[in-house]
Amino acid sequence: MSTLKRFFQDTIIYGIATVVPRLLNFVLVPLHTDVLGTKDYSINTTFYVWAAFFNVLLTYGMETSFFRFFSRAEDKKSVFSTAFIALTTTTLLFFGVGMVFQDSFIRLVDLDPFFFNILFSVLILDTLVVVPFAYLRATNRPIRFASIKLLNIFIVFAINIYFLWIVPKFPAFAPQYILDHFTQKDILGYIFLANLAASGVTFLLLLPYFFKTKIQFSFSLFKQMWKYGWPIMLAGISFIINENLDKLLLKDILSEEIMGAYSGCYKLAVFMMIFIQAFRMGAEPFFFNHAKEKNAKLTYAKILDYFVICGSLILLVLVSFIDIFKQYLIRNEDYWMAMSIVPVILLANLFLGIYHNLSIWYKLTDKTRMGMYISLFGALVTIVLNITLIGKFGFMVAAWATLAAYGSMMLISYFFGRKYYHVPYNVKKIGFYLLISVALSAVSFIYFRQNYIVAALFVLIFVGITYFKEQEDIKKILKRS
Repeated sequence: MSTLKRFFQDTIIYGIATVVPRLLNFVLVPLHTDVLGTKDYSINTTFYVWAAFFNVLLTYGMETSFFRFFSRAEDKKSVFSTAFIALTTTTLLFFGVGMVFQDSFIRLVDLDPFFFNILFSVLILDTLVVVPFAYLRATNRPIRFASIKLLNIFIVFAINIYFLWIVPKFPAFAPQYILDHFTQKDILGYIFLANLAASGVTFLLLLPYFFKTKIQFSFSLFKQMWKYGWPIMLAGISFIINENLDKLLLKDILSEEIMGAYSGCYKLAVFMMIFIQAFRMGAEPFFFNHAKEKNAKLTYAKILDYFVICGSLILLVLVSFIDIFKQYLIRNEDYWMAMSIVPVILLANLFLGIYHNLSIWYKLTDKTRMGMYISLFGALVTIVLNITLIGKFGFMVAAWATLAAYGSMMLISYFFGRKYYHVPYNVKKIGFYLLISVALSAVSFIYFRQNYIVAALFVLIFVGITYFKEQEDIKKILKRS
């Protein structure tokens, strides 16, 4: 099997494990925005913003460190056990600290105590399964990985459907206790409890891997993994700032209602996020495992070509048909005030995807600290632009700040990568497809919005240009399959 073919096959399986959960979560968006006003949706957003932040903090880059050291270690069991014991120990310490300083944590996250306790429990359970999940990916078990991930989201989806759709429409299927406790606060509680139930089941399914490890902790190995991983942790925190600080600031500077509307419309960029996440799930272990191949750099360059072409097409389709998507996915018109952020957020996420692709240079050369500096720079851009300009110019600043942060990170990573690990990326080709996609998207959104004949024509133009320029590669891929 060719290297690229194996990459695409694994990416498809990991993509399913990513796409289906994201799609089901996306299906829940109209359900949530129907039953939650923009103010309540801001509480929902706050819950998941803090979940993302603490998830990065609690894993402290150990997942990526695990891939790096597992792929090249002779004693792979030692890598697994060291990473597993380290994460388990720090998670239990966090649990103890959280119990002692619970009130302080509640004030920090600005959530109802009941919601905080759910958040805290989900964080503990999800952190404990990070290494088992990473082990499945590193040992090429995408089907097992995907199955557990899919079950997790199906539990979340089923509980949401029951409490937010079946109970209100068919109360006969609900016990009296639930009917007596169905305020807006209860509805938010059911949404969060769905995540707790799914995390609990996932933990039980991965419990056998807890017993795969021997009590074998290598302090010297842990020091190496920590040295490799802590810059990734700070980079991850910077990513959370880039992705979520705007939402918290919108609540504080403008209003909870605007934050809720912004967060709801932000969800329309989910298809680009799905594409990026699916790519990363397959690409990260692939890049590490094939770093020693003779033509590795040429392979990396070709993969970025395909990534940009696909991402550019997704951008054009979503922007051109945005008003169709909004009618089905965000039916509550209170949210539509923020619809103008969607094209900007889509392009920002495409830049982020390119950055993830380019970032292989500092991961393979063990210069993760450089990745941290780049991410911190992006976070600084986000912080400065949002704090200084949101109050003057409104919520659109948050979207443009995200674009500026990810765009600058992408460019900085490219230029540093040329120095430390030169990959012969075809910059002219990449720039060409980005330019065509952005230009057609802008014209469609500004001048031909809701003109779907023109929208379809623009998409066909892009597809035609792509086929004309890439037909030789397309034919080769089809022959190999």
